[in-house]
Amino acid sequence: MKAVLASGNEHKLRELLHALPGWELELLDADAFPPEDGATYYENALGKARFGRTLAEGWVLGEDSGIEVAALGGRPGIESARWADDPVAALLAALDGVEDRRARYVCELVALGPEGERRGTGVLEGTVATAPRGDEGFGYDPIFVPLGETRTVAELGNAWKREHSHRARAARALYASPTGGSSGDSRP
Repeated sequence: MKAVLASGNEHKLRELLHALPGWELELLDADAFPPEDGATYYENALGKARFGRTLAEGWVLGEDSGIEVAALGGRPGIESARWADDPVAALLAALDGVEDRRARYVCELVALGPEGERRGTGVLEGTVATAPRGDEGFGYDPIFVPLGETRTVAELGNAWKREHSHRARAARALYASPTGGSSGDSRP
């Protein structure tokens, strides 16, 4: 299946290329993208996909993701990408001295095309480390330690991330069911 990812993020494109076998993906050629002003990951992903459909034919994939921290009431959540100028430093500062470091990555994928809408949700449970570690991945990866691991996603590396990330789980849910689904663990 050919599709356009309504994003300018090369990292997300590379992850999704591996997570969606049989799909040919490319980034949407756009000067700007719509604001992420939805109340949920789904609304933001759907908004991106709808925007993409105005510029591209066929299937368009919208994605929104973030990190939710239990001690912060689920924040930064849908604001993860724009939460602070240096979001990793801001999150570490917000959790300074906090024992409960449970967190989860969440990803929502929405594909819009000639046959309708497909949807997939992925969750990766974990904790927030006390300091950045590792040099692969992007975003919060240097401080996110997946459940059952001792290393951050940035230490585990891109190959691990392609198989186990919240985005990979959302892609599998999207791929597995024409109506979409979810893949992941329960909320913290």
